[in-house]
Amino acid sequence: MSVFAIVLLILLGLVLLLIEFAVIPGVTIAGIGGFLLLGASVYIAFVDFGTGAGFLTLLIVLIAAPLMIYYFFKSRAGKKMILNSKIEGKIDTINEEKIKVGDIGKAIGRLAPSGKVKVSGEIVEAQSTGSFIDQNTEIIVSKILSNKIIVEPFNK
Repeated sequence: MSVFAIVLLILLGLVLLLIEFAVIPGVTIAGIGGFLLLGASVYIAFVDFGTGAGFLTLLIVLIAAPLMIYYFFKSRAGKKMILNSKIEGKIDTINEEKIKVGDIGKAIGRLAPSGKVKVSGEIVEAQSTGSFIDQNTEIIVSKILSNKIIVEPFNK
């Protein structure tokens, strides 16, 4: 085979890899085909032109493929494909100075098995220990987690 055929195989392999990363992500025929074409170009270079040309082709492939992908995603077209938004939300944490294990409160809504409760004047997310708790039922705090409390019905 000629040098032109090897260069053509490398270019086609790189294009298929680019399609794999940019258009149809995941392990698809384009990615597998790209790797096979790049491997075939290195193999043909070893067989037809010897070890020197084979290692040179391998070096070109190992440098060109990552550089092409890197520069594609740094380009304007590549940046349009990347998600750049940041999540600015936060989790409400339980104020452990106000709510303590053993405190008694009331279910604001039905806990099936989670919902809102009012304990020590604070409205917080709660989860029952297993059973459903109806609205306006008195509850007792049995455990405090970072963002919710575990409650059970309070039996006087």
